[in-house]
Parts: sequence; C-alpha cells; structure tokens
Amino acid sequence: FPYPEISKEELEELNQLVQPVEKFFNEDVDSKKIDHEAVIPPETLNGLKELGLFGIQVPEEYGGLGLSNTMYARLGEITSLDGAIAVTLAAHQAIGLKGILIAGNDAQKAKYLPKLATGEHIAAFCLTEPGSGSDAASIQTRATLTEDGKHFLLNGSKFWISNGGWADIMTVFARTEVVDKDGQKKDKITAFIVERAFGGVTSGKPEDKLGIRGSNTCEITFEDTKVPIENVIGEVGGGFKVAMNILNNGRFSMGSAGAGMIKRLIELTSEYAGTRKQFNRSLSDFGMIQDKFATMALNAFVMESMAYLTAGMMDRPGVPDCSLEAAMVKVFSSEGSWICVSEALQVLGGLGFTKNYPYERYLRDCRILQIFEGTNEILRMYIALTGMQYAGKILTGKIKYTIVDEQLVLKKVADVLINLYAMTAVLSRTSRSISIGLRNHDHENIILCIWCNETCLCGLKLKKHIIFHILYIIVSPLCPAFLKRVEPAKLMLRGSAGPN
Repeated sequence: FPYPEISKEELEELNQLVQPVEKFFNEDVDSKKIDHEAVIPPETLNGLKELGLFGIQVPEEYGGLGLSNTMYARLGEITSLDGAIAVTLAAHQAIGLKGILIAGNDAQKAKYLPKLATGEHIAAFCLTEPGSGSDAASIQTRATLTEDGKHFLLNGSKFWISNGGWADIMTVFARTEVVDKDGQKKDKITAFIVERAFGGVTSGKPEDKLGIRGSNTCEITFEDTKVPIENVIGEVGGGFKVAMNILNNGRFSMGSAGAGMIKRLIELTSEYAGTRKQFNRSLSDFGMIQDKFATMALNAFVMESMAYLTAGMMDRPGVPDCSLEAAMVKVFSSEGSWICVSEALQVLGGLGFTKNYPYERYLRDCRILQIFEGTNEILRMYIALTGMQYAGKILTGKIKYTIVDEQLVLKKVADVLINLYAMTAVLSRTSRSISIGLRNHDHENIILCIWCNETCLCGLKLKKHIIFHILYIIVSPLCPAFLKRVEPAKLMLRGSAGPN
C-alpha cells in the first residue's frame, strides 16, 4: 500500500482552488444563519456555483472542473465546515449526478452534465422509500413501459431525498418488468434520469431536521411521470448495480470532510483552552484536557490517511473497486467525528452547550453521518461479509452455518478489518513522510506509534502476541521509542494470552 502521490501540476491547480474556497467559507458563509433559518441563502448558492463547486468531478469537456478523487477530497475538507452546504453539494454530485457520470451514455452526458456542472440545474438521488430504507432491493416505485415502447410511466414515492425540493434532474430507481433468458417475467430495478419538467413530480414539505438544517430534505412523489426510454441509465433491470456503484463511489470523502471539521474544532477549542483559567492555571495545562486534544488530533490524522489512501487507489487507471475501503472510511470517520465533536464541546463545558458557540451545531450536524449513505450497521455487515467471501466459497456445502444471521460476530470482524485498514493507512502515510523527509514527520511518527499501540491493545480482539509481533516488525524501524512500550506488554501478554 504505497501512499499515493499527486503531480506537481495537480498540486498547483489544487492550491489555486483551495484559497478562494477557503476565503468564501470564512467570509461569506453564515452558518449560524443557515442553521437558524433552515435554508441556504440564494447568494450563498450563487457563490458556490461561481466557484465551480457544483461540478468538481464533472469532466472539463462538459463544463466542470474535472478534478480527481484526491482533489475532490481536499476541497471536501473545506466544504465540510458547513454541514448543510456539504450535504447539498454531495447530494448533487457525489450521488445525484454520479449515475450519469459513471454509467450514462455519451448522449446523456452531453445533454445533462453541462447544466449540472454549473449548478444551473440541481441533482438529487432518489432511492429510499417510506417502506424501504437499508433494504434497497425492496423498493415499490414502479415504471411501466407504454404500449408504443417509447416511454416509461413512473409511479411511486421517494423519502428522505436531499435536494428533493430544488432538484431539476433526479436519478430515480424503480421496479420494471424484465423478461429473462428463460422467457420468465421478473421484476428488476432500473435507473432513470427524470426531469422535473416531465410533469407529475411533486415535492413535499421540507423536513424539520435535528441537524444539517439548511439542506433541503423532503418526499418526492411521481404520478404517471412520462420518462423517455432514452433516459434509462445502463440497462433495463440493471439499476440495483448502478445504485450500489454510486453509493460506493461517494463514501470515501467522509474521511477528509470529518478531518476538516475536526481541525477547525481544534483551532477554535485550543484558543479557548489557552485563555480560560481555573485554579490559577490554563485549561490547556490539565492532563485530561490535553487528552481530548490528543484524541481529536489522532482521529483527524487517521481519517485523512484513510481517505487519501482510498482516493489515491480510486484515481488509478481503470475502474478499481474500492467499495470495501470506502465503506471502512465512512464507518470510522462518521463515528470518530461524533466522538471528537463531543470532546471539543466538553472542553468549553456549559458554554459549548449554548447556541452562542458552534459546537452544538457541529454535534447536531455530524449525527447524520452514521445514518446516510448506508447506515454503519449495514456497512459493517458489508465489510465483514465481503471479507469472508473467499472462505465462504470454500466452505459452502461442507458446513451448514448461516453466518449472515450472526450480526454481533460480524460486527466484531468488521471492527477488526476497519482498524487494520486504518493502521495500514497510517503506516503507509508515515513511512512516506519519513522516506522523503517531510516536515513534521517526527510528529506523524508519534501519532503512528500511539495509534497502533492503542488499536492493538483496545480495538483488535485477535491473538494479542501475534498483533504485537506484527507491529514490532513494522513499526520498530520507524519508531524506536515504541520498543520501550511494546517489550513489557509482550512479556505480560505471553503469560495471559492463552488460546484467545
């Protein structure tokens, strides 16, 4: 797992983009007002469009910025500073128009991407229904082919749709009747590009949400909406695969978004901790306060490492399948963000609990991260079962055991895999920093040693002496100080590890 590099040209382009975006978010985005009024002002949306943020990954030939996944992740660190804006942009391009981008034909791309790239048209992703959440295959919205075979009539409702009240273009998933090779009729899911202008599209009242209040979330109803057959994405009956590919492509950026938010919280909180005095000492002098900053710094570093390692793999030539890695980034980062926001709020005590400071807003905003784009429970099942596929093929027919029903076992397996990938990302990043003599690589080394040590002792429920042996081999050349902590622990565990 060599840590990815970006070219000098990409770095220069990225630096040119980052500065104006940071300036806009620092000077022109009023997050408190957006949260209070539960709407993003038109002038703010126009500013985002002028910066090109509605077309970050749309190819330049269609009017977008054409950035790589790595560059998209870097901009995500900034856009995450306002949860409502981050969700609006992500719903538009990470999932809303992504189907056209990765599975659409040339005619569909030429017709829809230019206006989506500029933000003239807003996109939405319509999969979830009132009776279908995590079980996406159980959707009931139906598309029926007309007698002339030129259109589908779309009927049904979609729920919890981000950008649902604004969207001009929607990627909609519906059941269609398909004849298989044996001549049997079956219901299969198909993906459609639906324009609001087709008619029969109604948006419900915006949901009054706990967090990300400025983003628009509502129900969308389709009643005999006439969709041209040319607007099928991919093949008729191939929609479920399209939906999964869209979701798998978008999750990785949650790592950089979470890290960007945490770094801003560290900045805000350290200023308070350095000036607030209790017992004639600054809060920053107390060990338990320092521990909270260490937790935030560790999590931000690990999230960044996982996100950019995954983005680098996704940017490789071809179409690499990084759905497993992206899922692990999403689970780790969403839960780490929740912990870190809580820790930052705790430093301010009662002040952090008031609306005079942004902490309570960050806390409300980041709670959604564990729910949308696949709940963490579903993703843990996916991570564990995907990791077991090879063994499952070998054991099929030899052992009668339904592992899919053992959810608590699968959760433990998933947590081990997530932590192993996190360790891999941190080791890869730190070893690169040391090898090229990057500034502050000694600080990264300290984070590496602490993270791997704590993960082995607390997170990985494997044979502990094996974990220590692996870690000893990998980390000791990078961090000699680690040996002083590992050797006593190895001796202690040898006597207690037993057959666990």
